[in-house]
Amino acid sequence: MDCMATAGPQETITAREAGLISCENCGTLAPMGSPVCARCEAALHSRRPNSAQRVWAWWLAGVICYIPANLYPMLLTNTFGRVSEGTIIGGAIELFEYGAWFVAVVVIVASVFIPVAKFVVIAVLMLGVRYGSTLSAHRRMQLYEITEFIGRWSMIDVFVVAILTALVQLGFIASINPGPAAVAFALSVVFTMLAAQSFDPRLIWDTLEEPQARAQS
Repeated sequence: MDCMATAGPQETITAREAGLISCENCGTLAPMGSPVCARCEAALHSRRPNSAQRVWAWWLAGVICYIPANLYPMLLTNTFGRVSEGTIIGGAIELFEYGAWFVAVVVIVASVFIPVAKFVVIAVLMLGVRYGSTLSAHRRMQLYEITEFIGRWSMIDVFVVAILTALVQLGFIASINPGPAAVAFALSVVFTMLAAQSFDPRLIWDTLEEPQARAQS
């Protein structure tokens, strides 16, 4: 017990410091400089090539598409020849007015809160990699994992539009068709998911190793 109590923390090194590369597909370790994994034959990289450039490119494309997704109508409803248009926010407000509070909250969360939160989190992660962050590396990893997990749920609006379009087709009496915002919103979600997938989380830990390396030199 005394030996265990007096023993200090063990020094750890990363795979890159040990001259090894970890395969992102199967986790096999290979010597630094190996072109492909010996097990699954996937291309090996110590860090994803051009990760920052690809993240910012997909992120910017997602932001650009998200703007018209909120300005243009999501649904085009035709009732007895009269066409009405509804945006995401306008539809949520109407749901509130009709007393459908739960559905309105789901629409707001899935179509406004989650997409904006993803944009903010991805930007925070990238700026933290470039300039450092007051958030701990563990906290940033949690934000990254949450962003990847909830990304697909932003498609709820698109699924609802697709279902309504398929079900409500009664000719002159009533019909529902997707508006231009549906395409823009779907593209925004896809681009944001690609931005999150292009981010290399190992860069978060690199920001901790660099100050330590400078302190030891």
